[in-house]
Amino acid sequence: MTQPQTHTPATTGTAPRTLILIPARMASTRLPGKPLADIAGAPMIVHVLRRAQEAGIGEVAVATDTPEIAAAVRAAGGIAVMTRADHPSGSDRIFEALTARDPEGMIDIVVNVQGDLPTIAPGDIRAVLGPLDDPAVDIATLAVEIREPREHANPDVVKVVGTPCGPDRLRALYFTRATAPYGDGPRYHHIGLYAYRRAALARFVGLAPSPLERREKLEQLRALEAGMRIDVRLIDAVPLGVDSPADLAAARRILENPALTGAAAAIYEKKPTEQSL
Repeated sequence: MTQPQTHTPATTGTAPRTLILIPARMASTRLPGKPLADIAGAPMIVHVLRRAQEAGIGEVAVATDTPEIAAAVRAAGGIAVMTRADHPSGSDRIFEALTARDPEGMIDIVVNVQGDLPTIAPGDIRAVLGPLDDPAVDIATLAVEIREPREHANPDVVKVVGTPCGPDRLRALYFTRATAPYGDGPRYHHIGLYAYRRAALARFVGLAPSPLERREKLEQLRALEAGMRIDVRLIDAVPLGVDSPADLAAARRILENPALTGAAAAIYEKKPTEQSL
């Protein structure tokens, strides 16, 4: 596997053309209040903010409907954008935040980093921009080759079925919870981190949920069914998503131990990352 390449953000005047948005809300049935959970002396959302800032590809902001999250982000020197509380998905939330943060339409690319990835490698955030160098690509995302045998048949591990279109890159044909594709060969664990062209995000949030999306419960199928192109950058490891007390304990072990922090990208989950576009 090749190493992710540094992607230099384009600019128009003083405004970055790439914006990273981190959707965050307090509602979590398995780990209530998780964005504000303390990890090594800082709220989890602040760790995600720092990883995104370290990616160095553009301005970073947290999109939230919770004043306490906004206050924590601002106390850490970050940008928080308040959004409505009734959004059906993270993609709708970041589209509202995008239009609020950039009403003049200067931003071309929006990167959606989930707010429960406190140990994500900044290089992986940069890597998601690579497929958008191809003007035919509407949305880019990430995946990892499955190495754990039990993940092949686990419906909680979303698989991307794609055709190779370059080194460490696939063109997505389908996303599924089933064991696919059939037969011998690699399968890929999809990671719910996305980069979209602004026009693609605007089109996506205006579409109604699609038949396959409703069947698989995977929003990215809405884009494919509408004829949008999604390309996938392959990276080396699934980032640790915090969705339970055990995940939170693992994140604390990593971020409280400097010797482990540099190896955080080698941590593999046994459950899915967030799949919302």
